[in-house]
Amino acid sequence: TPDQAQKVSALGSGFVIDGEKGYIVTNNHVIKDADEIRIILHDDTALDATLIGTDEKTDLAVLQVKPARPLAAASWGDSDTARVGSWVIAIGNPFGLGGTVTAGIVSA
Repeated sequence: TPDQAQKVSALGSGFVIDGEKGYIVTNNHVIKDADEIRIILHDDTALDATLIGTDEKTDLAVLQVKPARPLAAASWGDSDTARVGSWVIAIGNPFGLGGTVTAGIVSA
């Protein structure tokens, strides 16, 4: 009926930035207006997440989970060493299709 709210799901990818504290970064547009956020790790472990903060301009969101054990975290690169012509990669799980990798070159 028109008066009933419909439940909508969104899929996205992200990465762990602090495995001890359970911080995860993802896209803001994926979690925007979410009533609940659930993280599914590569081993199919599902964890409820809390929204810590967002930045709409850069389309980033920081989430926090409470894992039973520390999570493996991504290492940060040094953007000061990136140069035009440097190779870069993006790793994700768009549309829940599984792990993907895209390569490119810094153009500006």
